[in-house]
Amino acid sequence: MSLAESASPATQRNPIETSIRAILDKQKKAHIKEGPAPAERRIDWIDRSIDLLVSHKTQIAEAMASDFGHRSHDQSMLTDVFGSIETLKHAKKHLRAWMRPEKRSTSPKLLGLFGARAEVHYQPKGTVGVISPWNFPVNLTFTPLAGIFAAGNRVMIKPSEFTPATSELMARMFRMAYDETEVAVITGGAAVGEAFSRQPFDHLLFTGATSIAHHVMRAAAENLVPLTLELGGKSPTIIGKGANMADAAQKVMVGKMLNAGQICLAPDYVFVAETEKDKFVAEAKASVGRMYPTLKDNPDYTSVINQRHYDRLQGYLSDAKAKGAEIVEINPAQEDFSQQPHHKIPPTLVLNPTEDMKIMQDEIFGPLLPVKTYASMDEVVGYVNDHPRPLGLYYFGGDASETKQVLERTTSGGVTVNDVIMHVSMEDIPFGGVGPSGMGAYHGIEGFRSFSHAKAIYTQARIDVAGMGGLRPPYGEKLRKLMDKSIRK
Repeated sequence: MSLAESASPATQRNPIETSIRAILDKQKKAHIKEGPAPAERRIDWIDRSIDLLVSHKTQIAEAMASDFGHRSHDQSMLTDVFGSIETLKHAKKHLRAWMRPEKRSTSPKLLGLFGARAEVHYQPKGTVGVISPWNFPVNLTFTPLAGIFAAGNRVMIKPSEFTPATSELMARMFRMAYDETEVAVITGGAAVGEAFSRQPFDHLLFTGATSIAHHVMRAAAENLVPLTLELGGKSPTIIGKGANMADAAQKVMVGKMLNAGQICLAPDYVFVAETEKDKFVAEAKASVGRMYPTLKDNPDYTSVINQRHYDRLQGYLSDAKAKGAEIVEINPAQEDFSQQPHHKIPPTLVLNPTEDMKIMQDEIFGPLLPVKTYASMDEVVGYVNDHPRPLGLYYFGGDASETKQVLERTTSGGVTVNDVIMHVSMEDIPFGGVGPSGMGAYHGIEGFRSFSHAKAIYTQARIDVAGMGGLRPPYGEKLRKLMDKSIRK
C-alpha cells in the first residue's frame, strides 16, 4: 500500500480545505438522498434569491458603496439588483420547458419506426462552486444562480475578499433564506480561494482575471472538475462607415464610465478612422459634460476600488505619456483630484498609443481609453486577429458589407452592434468568452445546459433488431448484404 493510499483524505488537507470539504460533502449527500429537485423546488430556490435582492436592495447598495469608497447607488440598483432579478425571472419562466427530455432522431431512422427512442435528459450535476469577483459582486454572484438553480443544483459561493462588506452581507442573506445543504457562502482571502478551487465540485464557475484563471484551472484539474471561466481581455470598439459619431461617442463613454470602467466588457480601446479622430475626441468630451457636469463629488460616478488599482491606472498614464502618447483628461468642471477622500479618476483618452505601452498590453479595468486610428478596415480586422480573442467586440456603422466583414472575420466572446456591452443583458443568448477571455457560457438556456449533465438515453425497439440485421455473431450473408448497401459515398 502506497503512502497516498494509507493516509486518509482528511489528513492530507489543511484545516481550511477540511471545513470547506465538509460542507461540500453535506451538499452532495443531500443531493443524492433527495434526488433531482423537481421544478417546484427549483422555482422556490429562485424565488428566495429574488426575495433576498428585493428586501435587501438598500443594504446592498450601501455595502458596495462602502467597499468602493464611493459607488453610485442608482448604478448598483440597475446593474446588481435589477439586473440579477431579471436573469432569475427569465430562468423561472422557462425552466420547466428546459427540463423536458429532448427527442432526437434514431440512426438509422428505421429504428424509430419500430419503436426505438433516442432522447437527451438534462440532469442536475450536483454541487456547483462559484468564485465571484469584486467589480459587480452581487450581480456576478446572483446571476449565475439562475442557471444553477434552474438545472437543479446546490451551490457553494466564494465571494471576493476585496469587497468585504458586500461579501459578509451576502453571507448573512443566504444564511437567512437557505439551508447550508442548499447554498453555502465561504468568505476569506487568497488562502480560502485557493482551497475552494481545489474542491471536487461537480462544476466550477470562476469569474475574474485571466491571470488568476490559470491557477483556478490547474487546481480544478486535480479533480477533473468541469469549468466555466468568465474572464476578460481587451475588448475593441470599432467606429466604421456610416456611424453617427455623436451617438457612438456617447455610448462608448457610457460604457467606459459605468462602474468607472471596472467591467470585464468595458470598451478597452477604440478604433476610429484617421480623419475622424478629432471629431471622436470632441464628441467624447461633449458627452461626458452632459452626463457628468462634475465628477469629484458626483453621486453617479464610481470610485476605483482601492489604492492598488488606482496606482496601477496612474502608472499606465505615466508610462503612456513618457512614451509619446497624448493624454486628454476629460474633466468638465476642472476639479482638483489630488485632494479627494476616494480613488476617483476622470475619464481619460490616450491618443496615438503604441504597442510598447502598458496600457495596450494589459486589460485596463478603469476609466482610461486608448484611441487608435486606421486607414482601412482590413487593418483593423488584422489588428484584432493578431491579439488574444476578447470577451466582447463593439462595432458602430451603417455599411452592411463592412459590418459583415467585422462580424465574420473576427472572433470574440460576443458582439454588440451600434452600442457597447448590451449583449450581456440579453437573457436569451449565451454570455461567455473564447480562449483567453473565457471558456463555456451561461445565461438563458445555455446556462441551464452548462450546469446540467446532458444524459443520452436510447430505448431499444421491442423487435430483435440485431437478429433482423444479422448484427451479432455468427456473421453471415445478411450482414454482408447490409454493409454492401450501406458503405458507399
